[in-house]
Amino acid sequence: MSEEQLPEENPKKRDEQEEGLNPESTPESTPAPEPVVPPAAPVEPTPFQPHNGGFPPNNGGFPPNNGGGFTPNNGGFGMQQALPNATVVLVLGILSIVLCCCYGILGLIPAIIALVLSKKDRALYAANPTLYTESSSKNLNAGRVCAIVGLVLNILTLVYYIAIIAMFGTAMLSDPQAMQDVLRGMQ
Repeated sequence: MSEEQLPEENPKKRDEQEEGLNPESTPESTPAPEPVVPPAAPVEPTPFQPHNGGFPPNNGGFPPNNGGGFTPNNGGFGMQQALPNATVVLVLGILSIVLCCCYGILGLIPAIIALVLSKKDRALYAANPTLYTESSSKNLNAGRVCAIVGLVLNILTLVYYIAIIAMFGTAMLSDPQAMQDVLRGMQ
């Protein structure tokens, strides 16, 4: 019997078989067995190793140079950076000048801190001037000058107040009656 001689049972069923929509009638529609995946091998913990960015340790954890760019070992070729404490030194130097009117003691503290920080940054700049920007060097020098001026003003203010207290104490010891008269006049 040929296909033409077979009676047509159901045209819809035949169309589904041709398109593969009827799963009971097509052998390809049976699901394939899922592949068996062997379990992964256990991973042994490794001791802690510091992160160096994945770069070889011979370059200190910095990316390889490859003929250009910035690395600490190529003389500062590449992008420059600001000195670490230049702005802080400038702010502390200005603050020491402003605080010189506070009996000379409060202004000494920021002036001394600014001078210590400027000494460290000047040593960094002297070691490799091409590594740092010129503007940060200028800020550092301006802060250092302000700190020196603030230090001198604070020392002069402190000496002035010590002299006033000494003269007042000496005058009181030499003539207590006259000092009491002066104090009554101030009230």
